[in-house]
Parts: sequence; structure tokens; C-alpha cells
Amino acid sequence: MSTRRIALIQQACQPSAEQTREHLTTAIRQAAGQGAELIVLQELHNGPYFCQHQSCDYFELAEPIPGPGSDYFSDLAKELGVVLVCSLFERRAAGLYHNTAVVFESNGQLAGIYRKMHIPDDPGYNEKFYFTPGDLDFTPIPTSVGTLGVLVCWDQWYPEAARLMALAGCDMLIYPTAIGWDPQDAPEEQQRQREAWMTVQRGHAVANGLPVISVNRVGFEADPTGHTAGAQFWGSSFVAGPQGEILIQADSDRETVLIHDLDLQRSEQVRRIWPFFRDRRIDAYGDLTKRFRD
Repeated sequence: MSTRRIALIQQACQPSAEQTREHLTTAIRQAAGQGAELIVLQELHNGPYFCQHQSCDYFELAEPIPGPGSDYFSDLAKELGVVLVCSLFERRAAGLYHNTAVVFESNGQLAGIYRKMHIPDDPGYNEKFYFTPGDLDFTPIPTSVGTLGVLVCWDQWYPEAARLMALAGCDMLIYPTAIGWDPQDAPEEQQRQREAWMTVQRGHAVANGLPVISVNRVGFEADPTGHTAGAQFWGSSFVAGPQGEILIQADSDRETVLIHDLDLQRSEQVRRIWPFFRDRRIDAYGDLTKRFRD
């Protein structure tokens, strides 16, 4: 099949972990009921974005994979017969934790995982305190709906990550995300940030001749410490085609289950008229492995 029905679930965090899971499960069932074969969830979807500040208490949220959290979504994928892309806080060993995307096949089997490679450390995004950088490289995950180039949030700013996934033969790039505005920023600055976020990912689609699926959370989440103004997650989840065209997009201020029939055959057509891979000068790119060309 050249066309796959995909679903992007953009949600706000609920008051408790139990309510969050129930709310998310309802949306997953809705998407499956509308014929979705591939369902993509946002980054760290099981609860609030806890990285707004540093606290060792939050390590208690991490679970091994496989573990209770992954088992729940494995069972759900099997029950509904869908490929499910999740985003979990992984406890790999004592004191060793990852921000991990987990892909379940439609029979519930673990298709593969990807551990977030690029880890931010910005005001309101203290991820280096919590997450060890991934060590599984940029390896696509084969599934019954295609080969998925799964990356996570901060990875979306790096063309190298998208390129390496594309060079390994993925059929689409997928970005579970948690990104938002600082409520104290001017509206003009907020808009520039959101537009940059969309533009860079659309650029990955163009440069690699691949569709991009980006799923962001939405809604306001307060900083429990009160030290910052919190985060207003800007939603705006979208699917872009292999020429960067926006195929479908969510609003910035409400929950959404986006459904789209994605034509995977189009990548072949686009790469024939824009043969960027043919014309790459791989003999001249050696310095890309350097931090900076001093």
C-alpha cells in the first residue's frame, strides 16, 4: 500500500497520571476507530513536562523498557491493531535514564526504540539533568506501515539527524515533541519561535524528500517551583509532505486528533525531479564531524 492513514494526538496534561492515561487512551481509541494504522503520541505523554526545574524526586517516574508503562501501550497496540509511537521516561539502570521513543507493532510486539540524542539545557528545559544522550545512533525502525525515522523534540533542529535517518532508508521522519512559549516573551518573539520550529522541520522534508510528522503537546503547565512563568505549549502539530508542503495542521491552543492519509509513493516522485541524494558531494563533507572549523 502506498497510502497509510496516520493519526497525531495533540493533548494537554491532565491533573493526575491516571486521568492523563485515560484521556490519552480515549484519543488513541478514537484514532483507531477512524481507521488510523499509525498513531503518534507527543513527547513524554504520560504526565506533565517535569523538566521545567531540577528535582531528584522526578526520577521515580522513570520505568524500565519493557515495564508496566510500555506493557500498557503494547497491549493497546495489539488490541486495536495499530502501530503506536510512544515517548517514555526510561530507567536503564540506577542513575542512568533516557528520553526514549518506543514503537509497538500492530501485534503488540516491540518494533524498536530510539533514545533522544540531542539533549537541551535551557531555562524551563532542564533535560541534561534528567536524560543521558542516546547511544543507538540514528537507526530507523521497520514496521508494517513503513520504516520510521523516529527522532525526539530537540533533535528536530539538527539537519544531520534527519539526513542520517534518511540515508538509512526511512520512509518518514517522526518527531514527538514538547515545546512551548515563555509566557513572558513578547507575542512577536513567540511567533518567531513557532515559525522557526515549523520551518526547520519543513526544511528536513525538502532536503530529504520525505514526509515529516511532528506531534507537540498543548496547553499551559505551571512551574511547580514558581521560579519561572511556566510553559505555554504551542501545539501546532502538523504533517508536511516531501516538498515541505503542509498537509494538515492542528491549532496552537486546543487538543486535537489529526487524521491524514499519507501518500508514501510521493517521495519517489519528488526525489526523481529533485535528486538531492544523487548530487551530494560526500567527498567534501569530512569537516562535518568537527565541532567547529577553526
